[in-house]
Amino acid sequence: MLRDNQRHQWEKDRARRPYATRAATGATEHETGLEPRDLVFHARYHVIAAPRELADAFRVPEGTLLLERAYRTRRAAEHAPFSLVTSYLVRDLVAANPALLDAANEPWPGGTQNQLYTVGVEVGRVEERVSARPPTREEARELGLPPGTSVLLLRKTSYDITDRVVEIAEVTLPGDRADLLFTTSLERW
Repeated sequence: MLRDNQRHQWEKDRARRPYATRAATGATEHETGLEPRDLVFHARYHVIAAPRELADAFRVPEGTLLLERAYRTRRAAEHAPFSLVTSYLVRDLVAANPALLDAANEPWPGGTQNQLYTVGVEVGRVEERVSARPPTREEARELGLPPGTSVLLLRKTSYDITDRVVEIAEVTLPGDRADLLFTTSLERW
């Protein structure tokens, strides 16, 4: 799988398109070339109190309520997901649209940028930081990694056009089957 950060502009361009256009394909299909019928998707949501690290990153007080969203997508014919994704949003920011608080509405047509658009937020830039390390036992098991394989950790921070942090996503990718390519320029609406 090739994760190209041009995906952010692709997603932003689709955020204001009609539902049918957004529902036809998502970022995973875009990156893998697979059809929605070839994929199994799972989302789990929890509201958590922001620990210091996330509170500092969001520039909010520790304990601020965050919507923690865990995503797993895999090929229907395989057991391991493409990646382990945990995304965080400030709950009060997205609470204006109650549909955003319910995992049953996933996969959301148009992704996070469309979700944010529904509450009046335009993403202005995305920063991604990548590091590598050995996987935890849980990560190795869930990703089906052979011994000695590292994981790539991608931390994506999305900022709105006023430079406010609006999403933080932590993506754990299998080092033996993921390539990353970065070139990010987002056009304003």
